[in-house]
Amino acid sequence: MLLKKWNSLSLIVRICIGLVIGAILGLTVPGWTWISVLGTMFVGALKAIAPILVFVLVSSSLANAKGGNASKFRTVIFLYLFSTLCAAIVAVAVNFIHPVTISLGGLEAAEGYTAPDSMGVIILNLLTSVIANPVDALAKANYIGILFWAVILGVALKRSGDQTKKVMGDLADGVSEVVRWVISCAPFGILGLVFDAVSSSGLEIFTTYGELVMVLVVSMLLVALVVNPIIVGISLRHNPYPLIFKCIRQSGVTAFFTRSSAANIPVNMELCKELGLDEDMYSVSIPLGSTINMDGAAAVITTFALTAAFSVGAKVTFPMAVLLSIVSTFSACGTSGVAGGSLLLVPLGCSLFGISNDIAMQIVGVGFIVSVIQDSLETALNSSGDVIFTATAEFMTWKKEGRKLPI
Repeated sequence: MLLKKWNSLSLIVRICIGLVIGAILGLTVPGWTWISVLGTMFVGALKAIAPILVFVLVSSSLANAKGGNASKFRTVIFLYLFSTLCAAIVAVAVNFIHPVTISLGGLEAAEGYTAPDSMGVIILNLLTSVIANPVDALAKANYIGILFWAVILGVALKRSGDQTKKVMGDLADGVSEVVRWVISCAPFGILGLVFDAVSSSGLEIFTTYGELVMVLVVSMLLVALVVNPIIVGISLRHNPYPLIFKCIRQSGVTAFFTRSSAANIPVNMELCKELGLDEDMYSVSIPLGSTINMDGAAAVITTFALTAAFSVGAKVTFPMAVLLSIVSTFSACGTSGVAGGSLLLVPLGCSLFGISNDIAMQIVGVGFIVSVIQDSLETALNSSGDVIFTATAEFMTWKKEGRKLPI
């Protein structure tokens, strides 16, 4: 009876229940560390199935595609890049309004991390990732490589027989069903993740680096609740907030706690299906968005670079700030999928102001200290934006056809 009642609740309600229970347990019984295993298993399952899902769905969709999505793909890529640039500009504005300086003396530099020293290195890394061994790409969740080989296979299979295409479609349906089983466990996974965060993270980050955290929070909230809605509203000439809030609620919340865009790909796929979007479209645009739609990463790179500049007394002119926004935009597109990947690109932004790598890596060290908040917000903004702009590109076509929008 209790199980039937539980299953009758919507997934969002069940996730909220898991969130509250996890927070209560984290405050009352922080020593019960075994609870955090639920979160570890949930994120691990999502990360394990996501590369297979992307590869199978993209190749199957392209093999069975009827065509007609080219303009929508151009639109969604433009929206991804434009929103990332806007995020960098917003971060510049917030940092100019409230510049933050921190004492760099005595701070430890981030060790064990190698930051790229130029845009050329970032581009080279991306090109190398594209042509990676497909089996290795799947094993290491290299989504650039996965996308490339899935597209190649999908295009090659377009000339195959109907039976082969049907097998690909059935395989995609089977993997999607497995994903739905994993997502149904989200309430228990979120419970474990929230417990781990509440029981292990102290309040030091709010006291020592509170101003820096607040600048990051304000910048990302402005992008999520003001800039993105403006972009969607102008594109659709329609109230954007029903779509914005739905994506934040169903994609942003899980991304906040998993702190992994890759792990959130199955969640975003499920949300796109719920919105009634074209599977041929979102099966490619969602994994692509997890790679190049990096609003949060652009805001992080910009904020930390400017904080470093203000802290050492470097003069930041308006043209330099504009250049930093552009560099942050393209750097963000090359952010690696590892936790704290955007922080490793901060030295590149710092180099625009002549800041040495030693000082830049101290700022990166600060980033890792506040990463509990920074990385969570960044991932939530990035991942929810993938669905927002995929849906916007699709709905623009619907508006032209006179179809009613589901928002």
